[in-house]
Amino acid sequence: MSIITIAINTGKRLHDDGRLLERTLAMETLVTKFNGKIALVTGASSGIGEATAQRLAAAGYKVYGTSRRAALAGKRSFAMLPLDVTSDESVATVVSEVMRLEGRIDLLVNNAGFSVAPAGAEESSIEQARSIFDTNFFGNVRMTRAVVPHMRKLGGGRIINIGSIFGFLPAPYMALYAATKHAVEGYSESLDHELRVQSIRVSVIEPANTKTQFEANLLEPDAKLDAYRPFRAAVGKRLTEMIEDADDPAVVADAVLKAAIASHPKLRYPAGGRANRLQLLRRFAPAGMIDAGIRKNLRLDVLTPSPSRT
Repeated sequence: MSIITIAINTGKRLHDDGRLLERTLAMETLVTKFNGKIALVTGASSGIGEATAQRLAAAGYKVYGTSRRAALAGKRSFAMLPLDVTSDESVATVVSEVMRLEGRIDLLVNNAGFSVAPAGAEESSIEQARSIFDTNFFGNVRMTRAVVPHMRKLGGGRIINIGSIFGFLPAPYMALYAATKHAVEGYSESLDHELRVQSIRVSVIEPANTKTQFEANLLEPDAKLDAYRPFRAAVGKRLTEMIEDADDPAVVADAVLKAAIASHPKLRYPAGGRANRLQLLRRFAPAGMIDAGIRKNLRLDVLTPSPSRT
């Protein structure tokens, strides 16, 4: 091995060691800065919520996660509390418990949510439509209303709502889910203007498809129609294919941490390269191009019968 090769390899090791030291020191500084800060994360038993709670705990937050099914903390780096975000009483109880234990809540992450399996919008009853809004949107509203008074007394805080790219893009055959995420976008932006003067900032995280158990827990539509049968099957199959190439929940957790610790937080944080690209396309690409791209990606036109000719 030549002296030049040795020198290059040595320099590379020193450079890599230097970068590792920088990252280690940065993490130590972060942990010190946020030691004692209290975070409450809904829907933290798996997926994005669990990854977010773990990421925040590693950054120095003391984290309380919640789950509808009272999951045990186990080997997690954070405590778990039972919570049903559709219940005013349950929300009040969990917020009161965290305040009793810690006396403060610095960060609220609204993550709890679900969707209906791919189907036509009319294949869900009004009751099912209300149910998804009650969790995905009004759950955020309940948690926010319960936590904001405590943040106000504290002198500030952060609220981070987990949205979706389907908060700024359509989601054919998942219309109700997209509607709830559009609602979260509008609520978050409006709320940030209202609370900013109280030193409380609101951000929304916009993930693309993510590898979680979310898709495995989709509700079946409760008013199925034969007219949509081929579309349900085809879009469901395409969704499964897309999930195989989806982002890891850690990508979303990193975006949450970035929003939580930012000195001047932004309103929107796309999570991952795919979400960033789609956000740029939505802003700058012609509407016709977006429309065609969505249909091509979901292969909708392959399923659409050609108009009959006379």
